[in-house]
Amino acid sequence: MAKTRVGLEITEESVRAVEVTRGRRPSIVACGEVPLPTGAAKDSEIIDSDAVALALRALWAQAGISSRNVVLAIGNRRILVREHSAPAMPMSMLREALPYQVQDLLPVPVDQAVLDFYAMGESDGQLHGLLVAAVSEQIEQLIETLKKAKLHADAVDLAPFGLARISQSVAPDAETVAMVHIGEHTTFVVVANHGMPRFVRIIPAEISSIATQRRAAIEIVEEPLVEVAVVADKAGRSSLRVGQAEAARPRDPDLVAQSERGVADLVNRIRSTLAFYAQRPGSTPVSMVKLSGAGAADPAITAALYSSLGIHADLVAVGDVAPIRGKHTPGGESAFNLVTTLGVVFGEES
Repeated sequence: MAKTRVGLEITEESVRAVEVTRGRRPSIVACGEVPLPTGAAKDSEIIDSDAVALALRALWAQAGISSRNVVLAIGNRRILVREHSAPAMPMSMLREALPYQVQDLLPVPVDQAVLDFYAMGESDGQLHGLLVAAVSEQIEQLIETLKKAKLHADAVDLAPFGLARISQSVAPDAETVAMVHIGEHTTFVVVANHGMPRFVRIIPAEISSIATQRRAAIEIVEEPLVEVAVVADKAGRSSLRVGQAEAARPRDPDLVAQSERGVADLVNRIRSTLAFYAQRPGSTPVSMVKLSGAGAADPAITAALYSSLGIHADLVAVGDVAPIRGKHTPGGESAFNLVTTLGVVFGEES
C-alpha cells in the first residue's frame, strides 16, 4: 500500500493538489497550485484538455508530488446533491437500484449520469442519505485529461464531503458545524455532525467579478493607513495581520455599489441556506461556522458574514487542518483554496 494519498482539484483558475500521509493524523508532504490559461476549464469541466494536462505536469514537477494516483475532488453547479430515502438494503443492491428510483429527479437522462448515495441513517425500514448525481461526460473528460498527464484517478469524490471530514479536525468540540467554502465561482455550504455530512448546498456565486469591480471602483491615496488583513502564514495557517497599507478612495460610486450588492447577495444566499437547514425536522443547531476558499481571504466578504450570521465564525487555511512537512508552504488565497483539495483524502485509510 502506498504511504501517501493525493487530492486533486481542477478549477477554472488553476489545478491544485495536496499529498498527505495516510492514517488518523495525516501530515502534508507536498502541495501546490498552478494557474490555468483563460478558457482551459470552466466550472470543473475541461475545455482545453492539452492545456490542463500541461499544467498538471508542471504542478507535479513544481510541488514535488511523488504519487501519480489521485482522488479527484469535484463540485460545481451541474452536480445534484439532495436528500433521498430508499428501502433498506445492502449498499451494493441500492446502487444497482438507484437509476430506477431517481430517474425522474435528474436534470439529464439517467444513462448520462453518474450516481452515488451517501447513507446517513436508517429508520422504519428506510435508508436515509444524500443522493449525488453528476454528468458522466464531465467525469469522463476529467479522467481522460488525467491520463494525458500520466495520472490515474483512484476515486472521484464530492468536495463538500471532504469539508465534512475536515470539520472534526478544525472544530473538535462542536457537535454541528457549518463548513462554508467560498470559491471563485462556486460556494459550498456543508453542515456536518461529528464529521458526517447532513446537509449540502452548492451555490453558484462569482466572487471574482466582485473583486474585479472593487479594484475598478477605487483609486489609491498615497497616505498610509493602518490595515487589518486576513492572511495565511508560512505554515499555511490563517491569521489576522495589522500593518501599513495605502488608503483606498472611491473612484466610481456605481461600481462600489455594484460590488457591495454582490457581497450582500452572496452573504444573503449563505444565510438563507443555513436558515433553510435550521427549519428541517430533526436538524441540530449549528454552533460554529468555518470559512475557507478564496472568499475567506477577502475582508469585505468575511466582515459581511460575521455581521450577518450571528454565529461564531473562524477562517480555515490548509495548515489549520494538518501540519505541513513539505518544502513548499502555500500562502495567500492558495492556503484557503487547498482546503477542499485536502478534504477528499483527509482521514481516509484506504
